Amino acid sequence: MVARNAEGEPAAGPPSATGRPAVAAPPPGAARSAVPAAPPGTAPARPLAGVRVALLNFREPLQSVAGGAEQYAWQVARHLVDQGATVHFATSREPGQPRAERRDGIELRRMGNRFLVYLLVPLWLLLHRRRFDVVIDCMNGIPFFAPLVVRRRTPVIVVVHHVHDRQFHAFFPRPIARLGCFIEGPVARRLYRRCTTVTVSESSRRQLRERLRWVAPIEIIHNGGPAARPVTEPAAPLGDPAIAYLGRLVGHKRVERVVELAAELRDRWPGLRVHVVGRGPELDRLAARARELGVADRVRLHGFLAEPEKNAVLGAARLNVTASEFEGWGLTVIEAAALGVPTVAYDVPGLRDSVRHGETGWLVRDGERLADVVDRALKELADPVRRAEVQAACRAWANRFTWERTGARMTALIAAELDKRGHGRMTRVPLAPRETEMTRNPL
Repeated sequence: MVARNAEGEPAAGPPSATGRPAVAAPPPGAARSAVPAAPPGTAPARPLAGVRVALLNFREPLQSVAGGAEQYAWQVARHLVDQGATVHFATSREPGQPRAERRDGIELRRMGNRFLVYLLVPLWLLLHRRRFDVVIDCMNGIPFFAPLVVRRRTPVIVVVHHVHDRQFHAFFPRPIARLGCFIEGPVARRLYRRCTTVTVSESSRRQLRERLRWVAPIEIIHNGGPAARPVTEPAAPLGDPAIAYLGRLVGHKRVERVVELAAELRDRWPGLRVHVVGRGPELDRLAARARELGVADRVRLHGFLAEPEKNAVLGAARLNVTASEFEGWGLTVIEAAALGVPTVAYDVPGLRDSVRHGETGWLVRDGERLADVVDRALKELADPVRRAEVQAACRAWANRFTWERTGARMTALIAAELDKRGHGRMTRVPLAPRETEMTRNPL
């Protein structure tokens, strides 16, 4: 179990999602996992060759309101395929999507809407339980109950990005919210008590222990980040200054608070423009809110943008702003930081891990207003020397997070779980470096 997150130094190699950093040797006494090794003089064997993985997740990345959890699950699945595993990704199905598809070497199996998926996926796993060596059960508030349906010797790894109790009460009637909290808490705690749990930040680890009284061992495996990529200049000036929001347009992201900044700050920053990049069911409501406040000419709702256009908008922004109060980490924070753009976010679990206050962004503390913190940040960034300092810190911070590193940690964890269950893998190689000194050490 990872003790209080102090995340480790990054593996050697380029800081990109497609790089191949070398796996460092563990410190003396560190655990090692059993995986097959290549004979001397040959190319290294793929450590999960022949391993059959079922990955269960609420959504997949191409669905309309997919977010960071889907990106995490998909990048992990891609890495496991690269390491020789066969991966079946079981998820929900949106209208018009095929029930079965192969993409990036991953076998997609779609079934049920956002409610029925929690019934159909466990039934699918029950019918195919003998086909899998390991199950990754991604718990988005509600688990897939994998330990109830797989064979006893099949290891189950449960992934929990953050605790959902506040979300249940914010968006559901009280009886349903209480049921959700009961399932996420006492039911899941008992069901997964012997399953290694993966979470993405120290805040989420602490929430699991303190709010859910989680008893299973917990490993922290961070999100990765985007590969270094060229960024073009936007076709037209975005504002002076421009602030951006990047992410899903759904209720719990509180994007209306970002839109409202255009009205709250227009006297202090007459040239300020707000750019919202993303798709989701809140788009029309956000447009109506901008009109209501008289700032429709100061707010640009871009919708979904292809990668080059998205990077051009985000990279030209002075500041990235996220108003969510429910996050396990903050994937878009790192995406912005990779472009040298700092973030203002609320001081809540997850975001307080991905934003380094005063270095790569600013946190809105209790009693502070979002608009006031954004105003202070913009004044600080108006100094070219300070702005260059913050940009450099952002890029250095983002370079510590790669999907290669995330996948390597998950690969090592799977190998260790198979070894514990006696799956006959005898040759040992080191675990990937532990995610522990990263947020403690200064840049």
